Amino acid sequence: MKGMRIVIAKPGLDGHDRGAKVITRILRDAGHEVIYTGIRKTPDEINRIVMDEDADALGLSSLSGAHQVLIPKICQKLKDSGMNNIVVFAGGIIPEKDHNNLFNSGVRAIFGPGTYSHVITDFLSEVDNRKNNALPVGVGEDKGWRWI
Repeated sequence: MKGMRIVIAKPGLDGHDRGAKVITRILRDAGHEVIYTGIRKTPDEINRIVMDEDADALGLSSLSGAHQVLIPKICQKLKDSGMNNIVVFAGGIIPEKDHNNLFNSGVRAIFGPGTYSHVITDFLSEVDNRKNNALPVGVGEDKGWRWI
């Protein structure tokens, strides 16, 4: 698998970023080019960074409880900006009861606390495989597929 260009972002007011930094390191060690945005980014800032960095994927870390508002808003901004092919995945404290809403907004995977790093890299390998076979994986493409 050729490494992807991945933006890792912390939307909203959440200032705890240890997990996002760990994921950034894991993905870099797995051969991906990773751009970490830092904390407290707005949906508009995240959208602009994904566009400016010509990213393949966006990982969103949420611990503040604002995931039900911020993540769908970010997904919609990507779609509105014509970035339907961007793969969006999320991590952090996201209750299972909220997963379907995020999947319906275009998120392809949600990783909670304790997720093994190989699960995330396996997800990205599957994304690469699906892209190579012209199968939909982006935020604005067919919503039928998600990583479980």
